[in-house]
Amino acid sequence: MSAEHVVALVVAVALAAYLLASLLAPERFE
Repeated sequence: MSAEHVVALVVAVALAAYLLASLLAPERFE
């Protein structure tokens, strides 16, 4: 895997985790 792939994967995982957390615990994101 190249650096671009690693960066893209990290960003995608972080974004997915943020969206999931905001759905599961919306009171933390007010």
